[in-house]
Amino acid sequence: MKHVHGPEMSNEQLAEYTPRIEGLARDHGLSFYPVDFELVPNQFMMEVAVYGLPVRMPHWSFGVRYIYQYIQHRMGNSKIFEVVFPGNPNRAYLVDDNALPENTLVTAHVLGHADFSCNNQLFDRMQREVGFHIVEQAAERASRIQDAIETHGQRRVEAVLDAALALEANIDVNQPLNRRDFPEMEEPRVRPRPQGFQRHYSELPGEETEEEPQRRRPAAIPPQPEYDLLWFIARYAPELEGWERDIFLAVREESFYFYPVFACQIMNEGWASYWHARLLREAEFLPHQVYLDAIKTHSDVVRPYAGDDAVALRVNPYHLGFSIWERILRDCSLDEALAIRRDEDDFSFIRNYLDEDLAAELELFNYTRRPGAGGEERYIIRDREIDALRENIIGPKFNYGAPRIYVRSMGVDGSLELAHDTDTDGRGLDINRSRKVLNYIQRVWRRPVRLETVDHAGDTKVLEPEDTDPEKA
Repeated sequence: MKHVHGPEMSNEQLAEYTPRIEGLARDHGLSFYPVDFELVPNQFMMEVAVYGLPVRMPHWSFGVRYIYQYIQHRMGNSKIFEVVFPGNPNRAYLVDDNALPENTLVTAHVLGHADFSCNNQLFDRMQREVGFHIVEQAAERASRIQDAIETHGQRRVEAVLDAALALEANIDVNQPLNRRDFPEMEEPRVRPRPQGFQRHYSELPGEETEEEPQRRRPAAIPPQPEYDLLWFIARYAPELEGWERDIFLAVREESFYFYPVFACQIMNEGWASYWHARLLREAEFLPHQVYLDAIKTHSDVVRPYAGDDAVALRVNPYHLGFSIWERILRDCSLDEALAIRRDEDDFSFIRNYLDEDLAAELELFNYTRRPGAGGEERYIIRDREIDALRENIIGPKFNYGAPRIYVRSMGVDGSLELAHDTDTDGRGLDINRSRKVLNYIQRVWRRPVRLETVDHAGDTKVLEPEDTDPEKA
């Protein structure tokens, strides 16, 4: 266990508990890459949580997020116990001034995360795509971007980061990270040989015709709808310089890395919460008071409501995931649970294992918003219909939580036509935000850009950037 500064005696005891908790986890069948634990100050922890990585590309949006997180922390609405980065090794950060019971629980919790990320198929695929050393890779990219700032100026680099980070959710995880460019030429179609009667007819005297040789033609770009906007802009923007393309690809790679964290949040947090509770319960080497205080922290982590509220309008992923896993491991064998952990993500997990009985037990419901007196909104419980409930939980996770936008075509003049996939998305666009993002895109695409969507009545609506100032390109 590495200490950034001034470790307290209680956390020195934690260094003694850690290998014993790891051994207990492996005895239960959990398997994971090594975990490097590091004790850090609370301020550093907030920075890591906000930036997503210990060292990351500089951008003003992270500062905005930090201010929000700092205010939430000072108001007592947010407490960060740990941040863990999957890899080989895993990197886990714990707050150095948390009490020994809290950090003991967090250590067991991190081991649950480490097992999940090592064995879940989605995590494993993305780790292999991106590489197992994201912390070092992100730091190296941040250094290159800082070099670009010194060479090209803050304003130019920030304009590229604005566009790339505005599109960080617009990737296609069904495509490989390292993919080939589209073919430049379209292969000629081979005319099928006649069959049956047509073959006999073509063989009659005088019916033979000499076929014109088929020629290769320039291929359409893209040849089919392209949903990975970061990749497409990096590869096909007409005038992007190498360092600009590098920024888009760097943001894309980090988005691939973070996608499993987003798509498996309920499963992953629930799995880690189940195992921290079980491991601590069976860790006979822990002093009784440490165990009791740790379990009190566990109750705070997996409580269904925030603060003293009697109703929660947002699902606590720790509570929901823990409750589902607790039932699975009660009703199934450990081997079956390990297989579920390996094969599922939040979409299938919620659809397959959140049933009506558990939803009723957890007091989950569907609600609607209605205007109330004085212009304030009222929340009305609508029903507890299980299929709608499941979709309301996982719906915001669809497509990384972003509108499903694709490249429809690229004109011969380099113009870019985007479209909103309303058939599969089912969500409307925030028009003002969409225009702002189009402004960002046009500054780096440097050709006309338009986006086609539909309005609330189902009629086609075309959006174009409002900002055409060439000085901002």
